Amino acid sequence: MTDTTTSTDAAYRVLARKYRPATFADLIGQEAMVRTLRNAFESDRIAHAFVLTGVRGVGKTTTARIIAKGLNCTGADGNGGPTIEPCGICDACRAISEGRHVDVLEMDAASRTGVNDIREIIDGVAYRAASARYKVYIIDEVHMLSTSAFNALLKTLEEPPPHVKFIFATTEIRKVPVTVLSRCQRFDLRRIEPEVMLAHLARIADAEGAAVAADGLALITRAAEGSVRDALSLLDQAIAHGAGETGAAEVRAMLGLADRGRILDLFAAVMTGDARGALAELAQEYAAGADPAAILRDLAEVTHWVSMLKLAPESAEDPTVGPDERTRGLDFAARLPMRALTRAWQMLLKALEEVATAPNAMMAAEMAVIRLTHIADLPSPEELVRRLTSGAAPAPSAPAPTAPSPPATPPTGNPGARAGAAPARALAQAVAQPMPASETAPRSGPDTGPLARFQSFPDVVALIRARRDISLLVEVESHVRLARYAPGRIEFEPGDGAPPDLAARLAQRLQLWTGVRWGVAIVGSGGEPTIAEVRAERKGTLHAQALAHPMVQAMLAAFPGAEVREVRAPDLTDPTTAPLAPAAEEAEDDDWDPIDPFSEDN
Repeated sequence: MTDTTTSTDAAYRVLARKYRPATFADLIGQEAMVRTLRNAFESDRIAHAFVLTGVRGVGKTTTARIIAKGLNCTGADGNGGPTIEPCGICDACRAISEGRHVDVLEMDAASRTGVNDIREIIDGVAYRAASARYKVYIIDEVHMLSTSAFNALLKTLEEPPPHVKFIFATTEIRKVPVTVLSRCQRFDLRRIEPEVMLAHLARIADAEGAAVAADGLALITRAAEGSVRDALSLLDQAIAHGAGETGAAEVRAMLGLADRGRILDLFAAVMTGDARGALAELAQEYAAGADPAAILRDLAEVTHWVSMLKLAPESAEDPTVGPDERTRGLDFAARLPMRALTRAWQMLLKALEEVATAPNAMMAAEMAVIRLTHIADLPSPEELVRRLTSGAAPAPSAPAPTAPSPPATPPTGNPGARAGAAPARALAQAVAQPMPASETAPRSGPDTGPLARFQSFPDVVALIRARRDISLLVEVESHVRLARYAPGRIEFEPGDGAPPDLAARLAQRLQLWTGVRWGVAIVGSGGEPTIAEVRAERKGTLHAQALAHPMVQAMLAAFPGAEVREVRAPDLTDPTTAPLAPAAEEAEDDDWDPIDPFSEDN
């Protein structure tokens, strides 16, 4: 006696196999490829090798089998030739559909990657087909072949016998060598559009006698991401899960998704800074069975969707989006600034990484929601500057950090650009300092001779820097307290920790670089501060002046706990921030480019 249950289970085929296309007319969403193949078959310009690429489940292997059937179809009367519409009745069509044709050989390159596997193909192509018109080799996941296997196949692939056709399928076209691609006719199979997928799923559900709600099919379509096989597998699962009638709630529970409307409620609470409401909504969705990581992924998807609506409102016409959801999305896009959306997107990506590694996923999701609500009402930089300049900044909760008084002599710049008119420019001018006299004063001395371009000590330091003698440069900047200078003569007071042979090495290097003997002497007193000390003093002065500026104090009061880490002098090449000082005199020698040794940018 036969077990009825066993025979029924054995006879059942999943929807992805049961509704697998048998002809190009059944293939959905690939009209461009079908049109090209139809023209090629009708004009008898059939390539000897094809490569089909696309994401998983769009029909690469199915297309390869249809091409194989079209090449070998003999028609119902047995006298037909290659056709784009195989009959499905002849012995060749039926054998290929059932995967038992001796002349249509399928090979999985993921499990057979070596040269020996390809050698079997190379040895077999010399023999004609046993019963078919063409011997067809279908190699799936061809990108998994080894480099040696690809190289072994090249010659046969370039000049195969007339009775052999190759069809390759891959999801990673970039991993296939260009030498192989150049020998094949390439077809890129597209993701299936949502409208096409929805209609396809509805037809199959009707054919199966299953009642699946339209919003449930929309959820399946969205989850499939353009893959027909994934969509049919999810539809098969949804029909079994609903046990007769399947709605959006059953599909959502099956996929572990949160209610889309509740996700929009959570998104609204987050973007308005309602931390308590957002955490309560998150807890309710978690209690209803939604995964915390899935909730954050849905939030990220909504953030991306609203950003797209803001840039292209016509993208709201998506068949997988309901009318209520579309209305709310357009409202979010109209009210939320792009900077808030991009900031939320970046934080959600970081939160997804944390949820994946956190010991408790729900705790990580809660902390992510708290951070998102905390930054939701932060003012923009423009609004912050506007508040500070208009005096609308909140009162400081603690005394502002004190700073040393600025120098009695005002910095060089526009006297009218003080606190009030243009705050950013005023701040930039407040920290600007005039160049030392040794750097800006016109040079004097002889205009000719090997020492003409060394009229000041900074020129010597610039030469050391240009020669890339880093150790000597550091020693000169840190330990040389210049007492007197003339071209060819340097007197300095050594600083603490100066090497004893610094003077001798400096004289030797300068003579080597300039071709002139230099006199370098050490004195006991009278030296000026070193370059490093001048640089540190200037940095401290800039920092103190920045802290004393009204705008900086207002910013520190508006953001308790903030501190000024770095202050930079204005860019002299930028007319909006450069102080109104005379332009520096151009170098006398076009071939000589002196560098300011006191500048921190060097």
